Amino acid sequence: MAQLTESVRLEQKGDIAVITISNPPVNALSYHVRQGLIDGIKEAETSSATAIVLICDGRTFIAGADITEFSQAPKPPSLQAGQDAMENCSKPVIAAIHGTALGGGLEVALCAHYRVALETAQFGLPEVKLGLLPGAGGTQRLPRVTGPAKALEMMTSGEPISASEALECGLIDEIVDDLEIGAIAFAERAVSDSLPLLRIRDRSDKISDAEVSLFDNFRKSIAKKTRGFLAPEYNIRCIEAAVNLPFEAGLTREQELFSDLMRGLQSTAQQYYFFAERAALKIPGLPKDTSLIDIQRCGILGAGTMGGGIAMNFVNIGIPVTLVERDQESLNRGLAVVRANYERTAARGGITSEDVENRMALISSSTDKNSFADCDLIIEAVFENMDLKKEIFRELDAICHPGAILASNTSALDINEIASATNRPESVVGMHFFSPANVMKMLEVVRGDATSDSVIATAMSIGKRIKKTPVLCGVCHGFIGNRMLFMRGIEAEKMLLEGATPAQIDQVLFDFGFPMGPFAMMDLAGLDIGWQESTSSSSTIREILCETGRRGQKNGLGFYTYDSTTRAPTPDQDVVALIREFAESKHIPQREITNQEILERCLYPMVNEGAKILEEEIAIRGSDVDVVWINGYGWPMYTGGPMF
Repeated sequence: MAQLTESVRLEQKGDIAVITISNPPVNALSYHVRQGLIDGIKEAETSSATAIVLICDGRTFIAGADITEFSQAPKPPSLQAGQDAMENCSKPVIAAIHGTALGGGLEVALCAHYRVALETAQFGLPEVKLGLLPGAGGTQRLPRVTGPAKALEMMTSGEPISASEALECGLIDEIVDDLEIGAIAFAERAVSDSLPLLRIRDRSDKISDAEVSLFDNFRKSIAKKTRGFLAPEYNIRCIEAAVNLPFEAGLTREQELFSDLMRGLQSTAQQYYFFAERAALKIPGLPKDTSLIDIQRCGILGAGTMGGGIAMNFVNIGIPVTLVERDQESLNRGLAVVRANYERTAARGGITSEDVENRMALISSSTDKNSFADCDLIIEAVFENMDLKKEIFRELDAICHPGAILASNTSALDINEIASATNRPESVVGMHFFSPANVMKMLEVVRGDATSDSVIATAMSIGKRIKKTPVLCGVCHGFIGNRMLFMRGIEAEKMLLEGATPAQIDQVLFDFGFPMGPFAMMDLAGLDIGWQESTSSSSTIREILCETGRRGQKNGLGFYTYDSTTRAPTPDQDVVALIREFAESKHIPQREITNQEILERCLYPMVNEGAKILEEEIAIRGSDVDVVWINGYGWPMYTGGPMF
């Protein structure tokens, strides 16, 4: 055996040379991996070996580029040099893949003559998620082996595909049970059967008959999802080049577009976010060996929209849930909504009908809070009323076993005051899910003054397990997200009274990259949330709208009128007139407000409030604020977030 570099070794097993990469934790393509790959191919080619197997130690094949090198001057050798060595080798090269072959890892595998994999392997080009495109020929090779339609899907989503999908589309040649034994057997067969040295770059069979309309139709199909992002469009252009240009010309086009993205703000912002999301899980001062509380069963109080959605997150990963409501009718209604959500997913092919039944079977329901006695985590999801929440936590304190975590789904209220109603403030934490809770990734974990390290660590850990993006914050009104949202709302409503229209304000924020503006968002949530007819005094525009029977999307009348079938909004001149009348009664002069003023007055107060949140140590780091706003409110990721 020869140790070629610190991360690559070469040994011969029978007639087959085996090049092994060992660069923990994910075998990233560091410069010494690239050098070892070149040296290994060179030595194997001059040896007595008849074929070469490329394999990796550890839990995965090459999982991608060494992202820490992105901000440094390039270190030789280039990845292309390693790819050329593989592709031009005079002996069959077989890539043996387990774990994930992502980004540069898949680009390397595409330069082998053949590919075998374990059934559990996954394959993808996720560069689009970093605002980039594959820059080592991946955009030119992938469509040649999978066909352009599959390549478009993989490259613009960045999502990996399974080994069975990869086999079906031609990306791999065989699924094996034992990776090394299977790869060596394939290599021996390649020699004995005189299989050709297939270079993907030379193939045209899967791109020659691409339909002219393929690319335009695909652009239309992803337009809503990728609005504002440059990288998906640039990936599409590269695949168009693969279809329409010779390989070398396509490579040149790929390099031009890659350079454009690398120089732009979007890729910088998306790479920043990549690290920001991971940094959010790191809690300064929290010992790494902090013990986690074992969550065997979760209790949820409230079977409404939030409670039912929260329950789904837990049963999705196999944690049984006890769902409690005040009466059987409300409980039945909530369970029916959960079932309908699952059945809708099943109808789209996301889960099976058996999955629906298995998940529903994990939910036990009750109208008695004493049913929470055996739960390890109880999440309260009732109305935003402090007196009600304190009474509930007083009851839970008496019912739940010692060590159980008592969590509130409050979106703004003081966790310390809620905890004061119990004899175990160290067990009380905020877990603010965003609506709809079964869909939205964001989870604000709110640390009270007395919340223990174990409770914090467990809340963050369980948040990740249920596939959320947890961010820890301290106690203040509105925490991180809503506290900043309140500031935007204040300015938006001021501008409404000064002469702007709801549609103008919403359009400016939509054009900036938000999924919707503040008034469309209020209509979606329901204008009557927290509104009571008995105490309404026509003191705000929202109160006046509610008093005139406008509730938002739910009844088709809000700041906008809504089509009963499509729910498409239409600006309503009656609402504009009502706003002008109210402004006149308050003696507020009217003027023309520019789009630029709207943008600045909506965004700058949020940035300013974010700075205060950092100054007060409510958030640990500025990037945490960005993670909350990108995941919880749709701040466009390609701008990095308010603090970026």
